[in-house]
Amino acid sequence: MENTKNISSIKTVNPFNNEVVKQFEVMSKDQVNTIISKADEAFKNWRKTSFAQRSAIIHKVAEIMRSRKEELGKLATLEMGKLLRESIAEVELSADIFDYYASKAESLLADKKLETPIGKAFISYEPIGVILSVQPWNFPFYQITRSAAPNLMAGNTMVLKHASNVPQCAQVMEDIIREAGAPDGVYSNLFIPGKDIESYVNNPKIKAVTLTGSEPAGASIAAAAGAKVKKSTLELGGSDPFVVLDDADLDDAVQTAVYGRMWNAGQVCVSPKRVIVPESKYDEFLQKVKDIFSKLKVGDPMDPKTDVAPLSSEKAAADVAVQIDKAKAQGAHILLGGHRVDRPGAFVEPTLITDITPDMDAYYEEIFGPVFMLYKYKTLEEAIELANATEFGLGGTVFATDKEKAVEVARQIETGMVYINHVTGIAPELPFGGTKGSGYGREQSEAGIYEFVNEKLIRVTDSKNPY
Repeated sequence: MENTKNISSIKTVNPFNNEVVKQFEVMSKDQVNTIISKADEAFKNWRKTSFAQRSAIIHKVAEIMRSRKEELGKLATLEMGKLLRESIAEVELSADIFDYYASKAESLLADKKLETPIGKAFISYEPIGVILSVQPWNFPFYQITRSAAPNLMAGNTMVLKHASNVPQCAQVMEDIIREAGAPDGVYSNLFIPGKDIESYVNNPKIKAVTLTGSEPAGASIAAAAGAKVKKSTLELGGSDPFVVLDDADLDDAVQTAVYGRMWNAGQVCVSPKRVIVPESKYDEFLQKVKDIFSKLKVGDPMDPKTDVAPLSSEKAAADVAVQIDKAKAQGAHILLGGHRVDRPGAFVEPTLITDITPDMDAYYEEIFGPVFMLYKYKTLEEAIELANATEFGLGGTVFATDKEKAVEVARQIETGMVYINHVTGIAPELPFGGTKGSGYGREQSEAGIYEFVNEKLIRVTDSKNPY
């Protein structure tokens, strides 16, 4: 999560060169409460609009995003540093998610008939009010979309507290949703530091909270919401295992693991952070990893030839460097990389670490950067034990030719998602979320639209006392 101590302004700092690009004033408490009150007032009418009316607006959001994908992609790259091609792909994915819910919400939220021997009964899915969405910087458009698309289509309104290093992405999404025709107050952005969020969770006009971020941040928000009997959903990161079975295509597995780990400069909750390989294939796998590492180009995220972008901020880069140094000091082997890049910007070398043991912090921690950690196993039972040896439980991968065997292994991995022969991915129709220290609740797919609706039972009989 962002460092929010003593924030006096919300800034765009280009991580490619660490230059301040633009600043926004932090909103006062009165300003924030006014925005929340406006969202509450907007809800009273928005909930009454038809699905067709909402759908037209949300489809328009998707249309605008696609038409401006180059511009929006450059903005995301400017603010948090990811490769431009990754930013553009993120905008396209976000548009797909808006379209998915604009097309599916009416059928998903249709009354559900219940079998009952007397009279009739059904579940009515009804919106609950203002949702507070607290989101991180690593996917500045996609993270917004995951909560906004289903909740706006369900008839809720939303206020967004985005990460403080992507203020322009936050503002442009409010502008786009308004341009698409959403009434004033349906979707609003808050320019406030993360340390102030808990106080706004207490606002009685906030009915639920969704957060993606660190485990400490999630725990504090969940506690604040629980104290007021408000529902929350949390996605708190991961240390995803990537288990390679004996029969796997090693070339395919190595390519998938390395480029999956370097995706977004390693700043992906579901990237393969712990690659677990059979001892019999370890040396061959390691050499193939080294071969790819030797070709990785670190540099300008706007350059299509760049493979590894800067991290999101100077602090993020410094934090990853500290974790690498600690792993080395505790006895892990840094085979490649391990240093800051000698150039301006928030760069860390692509780093390959081996021989990590349970007495090292790196064995349990999530390292949010371009750090590839390689493990070996003798038996499949040992591989599964390694895969589960973390407090996190977000995603994971099993790589194998025998897909049935891979599914057997996947069932034993303690995570919310496991992909076979693919890094943990993202699609509008597939649920996203974790277990254990990675949080609770689901976003995307059918599951995502039911998190913040009231599943109201309505029972109809002819008798005053049917029993």
